[in-house]
Amino acid sequence: MPLSHARRLATVTAGVTALTLGLALPVLAHVTINPNSAQQGGFTKVAFRVPNERDDASTNKLEVTFPVDHPLAFVSVKPVPGWKVKVVEGKLPKPVTTEYGELTEAVTKVIWSGGKIEPGQFQEFEVSMGKLPTDTDQLVFPTTQTYTGGEVVKWADEPKADGSEAERPAPVLKLTPASAEGDGHGATATATPSAVAASAAPSVAPASASEGSDGTARLLGGAGLLLGLVGTVVGALGLRRGGRAS
Repeated sequence: MPLSHARRLATVTAGVTALTLGLALPVLAHVTINPNSAQQGGFTKVAFRVPNERDDASTNKLEVTFPVDHPLAFVSVKPVPGWKVKVVEGKLPKPVTTEYGELTEAVTKVIWSGGKIEPGQFQEFEVSMGKLPTDTDQLVFPTTQTYTGGEVVKWADEPKADGSEAERPAPVLKLTPASAEGDGHGATATATPSAVAASAAPSVAPASASEGSDGTARLLGGAGLLLGLVGTVVGALGLRRGGRAS
């Protein structure tokens, strides 16, 4: 292959690679909550999944804000090796009546600090919480991510009404109506907080296989696009060379 053709092919390949990665990475970059749905009126365990978006800095702090309009009476965290965790409680704007009595204070923030999420890595911070409210279909958890270089990124945008993704979306837990087995008569709904904490302790397994599969599918799709475009360029160069030879 002539040197000029090789250079053209390398340029096209680099451009397509940059385009493919540019399309794939934003999907995987923001802080998410996994799983992203749970039943109303019950307890659940979730993981706040935090990827590092920077090549020249590490994430060393995460601050998750909990809702005060739909406060959670019970919140517990799973220790993360190398990280310190602080659970902050505060007074609610107005008392909330629950089956456990009137709630005037609740967890308002959970802060992890002292560890590092290096470039190209992610970390999951797991929380067990409940009972989930029955008068809303979602809980929003505005999150602040801090880097070692001093940069602070706020993932605080609520979902848009038209369903499109916000620029810096906050983690959102969607709440679905309880099933017939979990509508207040099952073990989860009637268990004591201590029993729930034991049964709902966060696991060390990846939190969401479906999201991982979705990210993998997007990357494979991008790779397919790259190979297809490169094949087209190689074919065109071959035809051009053949025309000149004849």
